[in-house]
Parts: sequence; structure tokens; C-alpha cells
Amino acid sequence: MSEPLLLTIAGPTGSGKTALSLALAEALNGEIVSCDSVSIYRGMEIGSAKPTAEERALIPHHMLDVADPSDAYTAGDYSRAGREAIAELHSRGKTPIVAGGTGLYLRALLDGLSPVPPRDEDLRKRLRRSVERHGEAHLHRLLSRIDPKAAARIHANDQSKLLRAVEISLLERRPLSAQFHAAPPEPLRGFRIVKIGLTPPRAALYQRLNDRAEEMFKDGLIEETRALIARYGEDCRALTSLGYAQAVAEIQGTLTHEQAVAAAQQGHRNYAKRQLTWFRADPEIHWIEDFGATSFKRAVEIIQSS
Repeated sequence: MSEPLLLTIAGPTGSGKTALSLALAEALNGEIVSCDSVSIYRGMEIGSAKPTAEERALIPHHMLDVADPSDAYTAGDYSRAGREAIAELHSRGKTPIVAGGTGLYLRALLDGLSPVPPRDEDLRKRLRRSVERHGEAHLHRLLSRIDPKAAARIHANDQSKLLRAVEISLLERRPLSAQFHAAPPEPLRGFRIVKIGLTPPRAALYQRLNDRAEEMFKDGLIEETRALIARYGEDCRALTSLGYAQAVAEIQGTLTHEQAVAAAQQGHRNYAKRQLTWFRADPEIHWIEDFGATSFKRAVEIIQSS
């Protein structure tokens, strides 16, 4: 008996992944598993370009609104919850369609991650107090002593990754690089995985991204961001994501409205470049050189021949 299909649709922001996933879900008796590191957060609607309420009513979506913006949600968290969603869809005879542009989440979902211990909030509080006493360079100095290899890979200003690396090394009493990166991850099994990637013409994509960023501000991104700040505070990490960071800067007065829009447009274009670089490293992706709304026929051909 052949394995059931699991379809993934990847590509840069603005390439039409939602449109293609909706069309394929309808044709394949499928449901959609979002693979986006901002859409997981409740209340972040406009800046994340989540599927609309009408689109979600048409086809059920999973892995949307699963965390508060104040939560520390990791690729490992996504992998575990995403696999549970896929198993539940399979149990109901539905075709899982994983759609989104967060490459690390997709890799964690399909290939697995090396096992690491869960967060220890008490240890994290102690480490943060040490940073307050000794300065932001403290974590990098500490990691350089206990795990020089990890310290060489992590930028000295990346406090989040430094904190996690120090935390793991201290909890396990062995270097992160020596133990966990050597442990084999557990890939997702039991499915015929077909990967589709969208790569529209660059000039057309960039124009769409410029228009999208402008529309986000017109549609109420500033108001949405104000509400998030009121509830979670300006230091909420989720508000550093693309679009929201520029809205925060406008609210704080460090950017004018025109500057904030332009910065968001540039940020979306840069992000699209990084996404394409990430996904092009995967030789298993079948590429469609067009937007998702016009790619249905080619996508069906790929699925049938894979």
C-alpha cells in the first residue's frame, strides 16, 4: 500500500502560497497546516498576512493563533505541534498541506531537530540577572568558556540564542555543540512528501511586496500594533518581526509614516531574498516560476509525477 501524500508549499513572502494551498486543499480533500513563525501568534493579523476569515472558513487551517505574542515559541515547539496536527488530519483521511515561508520551521517539521532539554525559567532568570550586573557581553564571554564552538557560531549581540546555548550547556553539564548537534534528529515518516516551491519573476514579486506593505499600514497595522503594545509591552519579542518593528518605530517617533512604510517594503524584499536562498538549498523542491494563483495545473502535474 502506497504512503499517503503530504504536500508542502514553500517560497518567498508574497508569492501566493495561500492561494495555491487553498486550491489544492479543495482538490485533494486537504486541510492546511500553516508554517509561519508570526502567524502562530494570536492578535497578529495584519502584519502576518494570515489567511482571511473567509479563507479559513473555506478550508480548515491549523497552526494559526496557537501562542500569545509574549510566549517564547521555538522551532521545536512548532515541530511537535505540527506533527500532531498532521497525524490528526491523517486519522480523518485528510491530505495535509503544509504552507508557509519559515524555512527553519519546515525543516524542523519534516527532518526533526536534535533533542534538547526544555527551558528552565529559574536558570534563565539567574542568567538575565547576571547580564544586568555584568553587561550584554556577559553571555558571550560565558559561552566562550563553556562551549567555544557554539560561541564562534553565535553573534555576540544575539542575546536570545546565547541565552539558550548557555542554558542547555549548564543544564546538561556538557557543551551544546558536543552533545546535541551530534545527535541524529528523527525525521517525519509514513508519508509520501512532495515539496513545491514558488519563485515568481523578481520584479513582479517586489512590486507585490511594496504594495502589500503599503496596504498593511492602510489596513490598520499601526492600530493593531498599539493594541499589542498595550497588552504585551513594547519589549515583546514578537513585535520585532517584519512590519511590526517598523510600526513600533513609527509609534515611538523614530520613523515618520513614510519612512516606516519604506522600511517595511525594503524589509519584505530582503526577507524574500533570504527565503529563496534558504529554500533553493533543498534539492527535493519542485519549483514553479510563477505566483501561486496561476500555478494550480503545474502543481497537480508535479504531485502526479512524484
